[in-house]
Amino acid sequence: MVAVPAASDPLAVDIRDLDVSFATDGGDVHAVRGVTLDVRRGEVLAIVGESGSGKTVTARTILGLLPETARMGGAVVLDGTNVVGLGQKELRRIRGTKAAMIFQEPSTALNPVFTVGWQLAEGLRAHGKYTKSEARAHAIDMLRRVGIPEPEQRVDDYPHQFSGGQKQRIVIATALALDPTVIIADEPTTALDVTVQAEILELLRRLRDEDGTAIVLITHNMGVVADLADRVAVMLDGAIVETATAPDLFARPQHEYTKKLLAAVPRLEITDRQLPAASVGAQPVVVADELVIEYAGRFRRAAFRAVDRVSFSISPGEVLGLVGESGSGKTTIGRAIAGLTPVAGGSLQVLGTEMRGVKEREFKPKRSQLGFVFQDPATSFNPLLTIAQNVAEPLIVHAGVRDAGAARGKVDELLEAVQLPKAFGDRYPHELSGGQRQRASLARALALDPKLLIADEPTSALDVSVQARVLELFRELQERFGFATLFITHDLAVVDLLAHSIVVLHKGEIAEEGTTAEVLGNPQDAYTKRLIASLPVPDPVEQAARRAIWDATREG
Repeated sequence: MVAVPAASDPLAVDIRDLDVSFATDGGDVHAVRGVTLDVRRGEVLAIVGESGSGKTVTARTILGLLPETARMGGAVVLDGTNVVGLGQKELRRIRGTKAAMIFQEPSTALNPVFTVGWQLAEGLRAHGKYTKSEARAHAIDMLRRVGIPEPEQRVDDYPHQFSGGQKQRIVIATALALDPTVIIADEPTTALDVTVQAEILELLRRLRDEDGTAIVLITHNMGVVADLADRVAVMLDGAIVETATAPDLFARPQHEYTKKLLAAVPRLEITDRQLPAASVGAQPVVVADELVIEYAGRFRRAAFRAVDRVSFSISPGEVLGLVGESGSGKTTIGRAIAGLTPVAGGSLQVLGTEMRGVKEREFKPKRSQLGFVFQDPATSFNPLLTIAQNVAEPLIVHAGVRDAGAARGKVDELLEAVQLPKAFGDRYPHELSGGQRQRASLARALALDPKLLIADEPTSALDVSVQARVLELFRELQERFGFATLFITHDLAVVDLLAHSIVVLHKGEIAEEGTTAEVLGNPQDAYTKRLIASLPVPDPVEQAARRAIWDATREG
């Protein structure tokens, strides 16, 4: 961690007594209350807090990105210009030049119908500083600067031709194109694997140290804060409750809410979870033997082998953590177990049914014994149905229940099991918070008392304190109902908390497998060691040491 910039260093952003409220049909919502913050050149300020705390609203005021329903008071001085009250023409002039934003989801920030080179050059041409050829040359240089290989060729590729980490690098390149004074990074690593996340954080760190760029980091990941931030501001209910340097905040938190946030962070503690006695010697619910899964090639290209000769089993009551980066094959395996992706070779038995060559009519009776918890419950729920109607859906489809009304008694029991008031059943998905929706998603997955639950990154998008509550609830329910679980994730701390055993996937093959204590406590494979070293921990001193290990273990 570099030293915090001196008080004599120029301010990039100076926020004074900021108040923001939104006019709604139900009355005004006071989102930000009297916030005072500043960020100096060459400094990373992290603003942390749960969803709804006001951190993103505060950051967006710097670029004037609030909707027309917003009313602002106070001052937001960006590189000498007060942006409060500026018109759209003046705001367009400072966007990109004085401040730029890195959005959370690069897939939605990039336009799918234009090449990345065109999108990089667009901002340059809009500010009138470059000819077409100069803009292209600068776009290539920016791609090279953020670590995109072969930028001369890749500049003409479209967003879908890049990996998630590469797309995030392109978004960063777009933000850097006009050398802004400050970059606002809104959850820039939430959807990324830990190794890719480590690379993105290294890139942001280099921008701070080499270019003197000021960075406002919005995140709920306290490990990322420990890795990158110089100072931290903690927000709760629209107000700043604590501000301190990163080492001081982690070592000596003052506010009770800060202490709660830090206590909720999952840590690698190398837990040795023993299998339930009933699981030992029992017939496995899933057996993969030399499993091969391929995706057919297009335009005369050879088939792509996504999973290559993978073998593992899941016993009743066992939680198996399937860990790896994007593209490692973990979600593909989950889809194959669910009968959604065909098996090309080897054997995959699920609940006694061989999935290689299986017909849907053969597997359909077993579907009632499978439950699913998806990464984003907001998109897995029908927004036109109430929570009770969504949770009742499996009962109507598989259990012969007449309608949601007839299933309401069972639905209420399920909601109470996941610690949601049964009155929440009458609400619509958008009326619940992210953590509440994920609890409702868990209730739906348990509706048919499944023998096997498939959970695909179910907590990666949740705030740290909400994640902690959902994971604790998941563990309680798994121990109570005894269902087997395939838990797909890239977060090793979550696996450590829940899993009895771990399979580490790398490029479609098993890199390492064993009990949780064996794999995390004494990793043998270099890739597993790199995964563990890539995981940020909520301690700046320890994180600096882990970063040195990561530097020594990363490929290339």
